[in-house]
Amino acid sequence: MNIERYQDPKVIRQTLTRRRVAIVGLSGNELRASNFVGRYLLRNGYDVTPVNPREEFILGRKSYASLTDIPDPIDTVDVFRQPSAVPAIASEAVAIGAGCLWLQYGVISFEGAEIAEKAGLNVVMDCCMKVEHARYLGRMHWLGFNTGRISAVRDS
Repeated sequence: MNIERYQDPKVIRQTLTRRRVAIVGLSGNELRASNFVGRYLLRNGYDVTPVNPREEFILGRKSYASLTDIPDPIDTVDVFRQPSAVPAIASEAVAIGAGCLWLQYGVISFEGAEIAEKAGLNVVMDCCMKVEHARYLGRMHWLGFNTGRISAVRDS
């Protein structure tokens, strides 16, 4: 399988416009990447819902044991879990009617992607929401890093 298929800039930009994000595996530990990404998304206007059965509140928000426990609609399911957990998470994302299954760096599951795609969800794999937001909508965008290459020459 080809990971680049799941890194389509059009899908990424479309997904970033949807503001209700559930972060599966969000940690209360400020030193964890998931916590940093969650804080960044909150600061940039996203409605972040933590999914972590081990913690009651993370980043001042109620944490849920699973996606199916969340009472509100979710646009994007951002996953910070082992790849082996993704197929079950993808099934839950389908069950709640999410629009996108987003798998963070190193979270590679073609099985999970297939489950999500068969149900009509977009899939982004091996990308970080924080990095992609900064690239397309944040500060890196204004510096020109959204071109896909490091160069002073722009495509015509």
